[in-house]
Amino acid sequence: MKYNRLGNTGLFISELAFGAMTFGHNAGFDTLGGLGQDEANAMVRRSFEAGINLYDTADFYALGDSERLLGEALRSLGEPRENYLIATKVFGPMSKGPNGAGASRGHIMDAAKASLKRLGVDHIDLYQMHGFDPATPMEETLRALDDLVRQGYVRYVGVSNYAAWQLTKALGMSERLNITRLSSLQAYYSVVGRDLEREITPLLQSEGVGLLVWSPLAGGFLSGKQVRGEGVPEGSRDVNGRPHIDYDRGFDAIDVLRPIAQDHGASVAQVALAWLLHQRAVSAVLVGAKRMDQLDDNLKAADIVFSDAELKAIDAVSKLPPEYPGWMVEMWSALRAGQMAGSKR
Repeated sequence: MKYNRLGNTGLFISELAFGAMTFGHNAGFDTLGGLGQDEANAMVRRSFEAGINLYDTADFYALGDSERLLGEALRSLGEPRENYLIATKVFGPMSKGPNGAGASRGHIMDAAKASLKRLGVDHIDLYQMHGFDPATPMEETLRALDDLVRQGYVRYVGVSNYAAWQLTKALGMSERLNITRLSSLQAYYSVVGRDLEREITPLLQSEGVGLLVWSPLAGGFLSGKQVRGEGVPEGSRDVNGRPHIDYDRGFDAIDVLRPIAQDHGASVAQVALAWLLHQRAVSAVLVGAKRMDQLDDNLKAADIVFSDAELKAIDAVSKLPPEYPGWMVEMWSALRAGQMAGSKR
């Protein structure tokens, strides 16, 4: 297992992180979860033994049960608290009424204390806004997160599912106000979902913000089990949460992934995960599972090393179609980029 810096911080996180969304019963997403304490304990132990040190959840997952189960599973390791990192998120509705959700100071402060209690810890290593709140001034959100850091309840802060302009505004505002800077973005990214590459990953690399990837298998599509022209296989665990997929291009990508997987003695899923681990902007890829064999399969992705030819083949079949202003920026930048490349020789 390799360990990467989280953005421009001094915190090192495992390149594979464990996502605990399968812990507890998620209303409306029952195919995602349903795992109890014994199963949670076993999966956390297996992932920890494989070198994972970052465990991600959210207060909204199973309405708090995911946090409770994860906290107990981590304590069952018998390891010092500093040997593992906990990331959780705030935003989703946790109570009735107009103030039980969002990114207001009131909700963030209440939610953070509730998460600490459910997790059974005195601090959260990475506290993330689960989404963008158009009803709350960004300064209010950022100052609340900064207060949690200054009070010692939170070590680092991040966001999830932000657009490039929203993240840019937050970074600029935190610098202007001299408050805690966002260290990470958690976002969807996969071989069949490379939309981040248009605006977001260049921003992350430019500004030193880490990337945590959710749904790296595109809701199970990149397991390679779905047959072209047929529907989602019965029992697929993420059918409700599957992101938009261009299936024609998606199956073309799987046709390229499959022989590469065979050459490495690996599964299609392992190759899809390993491709993400080879992307410069990625700090960690979140993996989760309902069964131990799924977790074991995911963990093996860290062992795959691609040849240049394999990476080029995957890139060619999955790259984004040209879109303005990207193609114009690339055209005008080519000359100067070539000069820079030549000066490094």
